[in-house]
Amino acid sequence: MVLNVMRRSLCFLSILCAVSIRCIASDDLPKFENCAATPETVQKQARLRLTIAETRRYATQLREAQKHPVDFAGHFVMASWGCGAGCVMAAAIDARTGAVTMVPFTLSDWPLEVTEPLSFRKDSCLLIVRGSRNEKGRGTYYYHFDGKSFHLLKADEE
Repeated sequence: MVLNVMRRSLCFLSILCAVSIRCIASDDLPKFENCAATPETVQKQARLRLTIAETRRYATQLREAQKHPVDFAGHFVMASWGCGAGCVMAAAIDARTGAVTMVPFTLSDWPLEVTEPLSFRKDSCLLIVRGSRNEKGRGTYYYHFDGKSFHLLKADEE
């Protein structure tokens, strides 16, 4: 059991390093197809696991989002909600387990031509964020989602 967990962790780290190095080594921007995830149909979503204060604080928004079909990274539902004028918060909900992973920042000040500051796909683990994170800086940020946390791959700041 422990050996299997270690093998999976090493495999994931190898993949993450390869993706990160490829993005850093070239001027290419990360693409959805470079972070493939196998879409799943989850017949009955698991009960939400609101294990930390932040997830309990946004339980209503998370429960409402969980009613939607899987739309991110294979078997996750991406939830987003307003946190003020021109501010968005988000979280990934695992449809199989009910685990919630909060996006580790608020998002605001996205360009006027951008209608949706968060871009994601059902068949990809890439999250593209446009705007200011926690009201600092501004640009386009590319995150890899490993099922438990978001890892910055590249920042294209203005």
